[in-house]
Amino acid sequence: MLKIRTAHRPRPFAARLDSRTESTPIARQLLRAYLAALPTGDRYRDTAELLLGELFANAVQHTADAPTDRLIEVHFALANDRLRLEVHDAGTGRPSLHTPTPDDEHGRGVLLVNELAEKWGCCPRAGGVGKFVWALIAPAPAPATLLTV
Repeated sequence: MLKIRTAHRPRPFAARLDSRTESTPIARQLLRAYLAALPTGDRYRDTAELLLGELFANAVQHTADAPTDRLIEVHFALANDRLRLEVHDAGTGRPSLHTPTPDDEHGRGVLLVNELAEKWGCCPRAGGVGKFVWALIAPAPAPATLLTV
């Protein structure tokens, strides 16, 4: 009997969390668990955790106009060797890229996303309530292996 092997495609993941700063580490823990299940998940981990933390914190900070019972939704998916992160919120504000001054206490999150993500953007959510910010993350190069002679 001939067995056909198919490539295992990781399933996308989504979760809803309270719109509170205390939920940011929970979002990162969920991402770590998702990446731990991937054969090459460690190649995305550092950049993905940093960017997810920034996107989630921005969603919490900039959704003051959203109803207090609205949750923030995170999505993780691996496609074509790229990790896609999405953070959905009910706020009306859109992220904008600007260069903070050295004295600015805040305002570097979108700058980090712009520098570390392969691509990123912001789209309206289905149904017209809120938006989602997404980022594509390329894997870090595989560690070099030492050759022994």
